[in-house]
Amino acid sequence: MVGGGMKVKVLLMEPSYKNKYPPLGLMKLSAFHKQRGDEVFFVKGLDKKVRGQLWDRIYITTMFSFHWAETVKTIKYYEFSVRDPQNFFIGGPMATLMADEIQRETGFDPVKGLLNEKGKLGLAGDHEVDSMIPDYSILDEIDYKYPTSNAYFTYMTRGCVRKCPFCAVPTIEPFFVEYIPLMKQIQMINEKYGEKKDLLLLDNNVLASPKLDQIIDEIKEAGFHKGAKWNNSLRHVDFNQGIDLRLLTKAKMKRLAELPIYPLRIAFDHIALKDKYIEKIEWAAEHDFKRLSNYILYNYKDTPEEFYDRLRINVELNERLGTQIYSFPMKYIPVTNKDRNFVGKRWTPKYLRSIQCILQATHGVVSPRKEFFEAAFGRSIKEFKKLLIMPADYIIYREDHKNNGTAKWNDLLSSLGPNQKKDFMKIVNENRFEIGISSKYPKVNGLLSHYKKSRSKTSQGNLFDFDHSSH
Repeated sequence: MVGGGMKVKVLLMEPSYKNKYPPLGLMKLSAFHKQRGDEVFFVKGLDKKVRGQLWDRIYITTMFSFHWAETVKTIKYYEFSVRDPQNFFIGGPMATLMADEIQRETGFDPVKGLLNEKGKLGLAGDHEVDSMIPDYSILDEIDYKYPTSNAYFTYMTRGCVRKCPFCAVPTIEPFFVEYIPLMKQIQMINEKYGEKKDLLLLDNNVLASPKLDQIIDEIKEAGFHKGAKWNNSLRHVDFNQGIDLRLLTKAKMKRLAELPIYPLRIAFDHIALKDKYIEKIEWAAEHDFKRLSNYILYNYKDTPEEFYDRLRINVELNERLGTQIYSFPMKYIPVTNKDRNFVGKRWTPKYLRSIQCILQATHGVVSPRKEFFEAAFGRSIKEFKKLLIMPADYIIYREDHKNNGTAKWNDLLSSLGPNQKKDFMKIVNENRFEIGISSKYPKVNGLLSHYKKSRSKTSQGNLFDFDHSSH
């Protein structure tokens, strides 16, 4: 391995998938290597010029398992660009969760877990990488612009006390660290890269820390108190992974309210949490948290009806409390799935495709306003269930089709007998219209013809009869 005191030429690589936040691991690796006096380059995606050079070390980060194809493509694209294959490192969440499969596919052994143990990189001090101050300067080396950039990216805790079966955190960060000092991190970032407007904390479960009071006090001391400004703009704190409503008490809510949290993120993972969830939103409203962001997990153990109910609860809370809860439906995919095609036991391929169509029209966000929600998801569970089996074009371009295609589709659907309806539902729920599946019932085939038409080229300004710009 290249090591010792020798200066090396280092390539940091992120695959070309879209992501909101910069690759924190690569930013820390950059800081580590620059501290050693090494030459560091950062690239996103496939680059012929970079590929044509020989590098002493290459680091490729990974993210979600469903980016498998793009990530493996990137690994193979650069595999011969390193002088010694031993110095080709693959790390990150997917590398940790799917290390054996990556090794079989590429021949490289990934680096698993955090860079907080000696020997993972074969360099002196490599156990300190995870605690390094990220190198923000590498973000200026690429054309890709991360939507969130003018913020301190950091942690004040690591890991989580929960072991939720749908979550990757217990594997990636198996040990809960209850407190990581913030002030020194902020001071060093200010000295090296300039002051940032916002504070984005990537903690997985900050409310689990017995040192929460100390954490909040330090955040305020760092300049993030209620009403704090930066260049005449209000500063914000974002606990990006959300807070655990099961650990939220009135005392903790009161303390959180001392911070300029925007938005307050709370997950509503399943309907069994309904009463607790409503109670905690009421507390939030009492403490003047009006803007909230709500993760809605679906396609796991829930039913479509329960999914709709959770969305509807948010709309009703907004009307009653004057809050603005923006729901973000998040489709469950097992943490080792290589694509996004997983279908939960209580869902069907057509249901999932229809949710995707609805969210395409709403830009992935469920509006807090009742009229927007009902236009997108229906005024009742019955309307919602009908939307789920509707042709994709009739969902996305609802206004364009309502007086023609949708009306005829509705008439045909209403005319089906029990056996015809059963046959129709069996075919539709598979969502495989492109292979020419047909029914023994002529009336069902007439209904299926609505699904086989080419997609509308109509302007997306006519998705619904209202303006989505307020989202």
